[in-house]
Amino acid sequence: MEFVKCGVSLGAERATRDVLKEFLGTYGKVPDAAKEEKRLGQMHRESTTGIIADYGLPITVEEYSEAIYPLYIKRWQRARPLPGVNRLLKHLHKNGVPLALASNSIRRNIDHKILKLGELKDCFSVVLGGDQVPHGKPCPDIFLEAAKRLGVNPSSCLVIEDSLVGVQAAKASGAKVVAVPSLQSQRHCYSIADLILYSLLDFHPELWGLPPFEDRIQGALAMEPLLSNAQIGDAVQNSTLTLIAGRIPSYVLLICQQLIILHFL
Repeated sequence: MEFVKCGVSLGAERATRDVLKEFLGTYGKVPDAAKEEKRLGQMHRESTTGIIADYGLPITVEEYSEAIYPLYIKRWQRARPLPGVNRLLKHLHKNGVPLALASNSIRRNIDHKILKLGELKDCFSVVLGGDQVPHGKPCPDIFLEAAKRLGVNPSSCLVIEDSLVGVQAAKASGAKVVAVPSLQSQRHCYSIADLILYSLLDFHPELWGLPPFEDRIQGALAMEPLLSNAQIGDAVQNSTLTLIAGRIPSYVLLICQQLIILHFL
């Protein structure tokens, strides 16, 4: 079986909210929580068009993108990988599992985000943005294209996702799906996934045909450096990047819409 791990990635919901709040403030406007929740996971152009219309902004999509981009750059300087990400990526790369990153974010934003991963960015052999496929999640296009570039059949892949639209897209592609919900209070919404985890620290590669962690002790919990409450809580956010990993020809892992999970300090 191929493995597709989706979305445990770089697009942080809190970061997005904070940046939008700062941007709208320059126009004397305040974000509408209900409207913004519905926008989560949308493609860049779709989301931007909606924001401009909902708040009556006197700008074009292109002008909005150019104005808000620097705010995201500043915000991403505070991003760090979430628990379990470093360990998993290094393990897969060490064992020759090809990795790809796929996200609804535009490619320019993805390229900047993965710079925060340091040497981990070199693990990816394929990187895909939402502007490189006809339709974004929940349509399956980005997973189908990622699998195509990896040279595997989507039906033999397993996807790991943190967003609901990502889970829907992965299932539509014919892949198996492991969900790591960005909001645990919404776990019930992810019932279409084949498995639901609390974090990547709970992920067992061997259950999906991938090499097991060499450092796992039977009956013990995986650990990473502790974060203070100020660093966790609402500050822990998933990104909008999707990771795709694969051990060809027998197994492929796709880490979708937020596999490069980050928290913000």
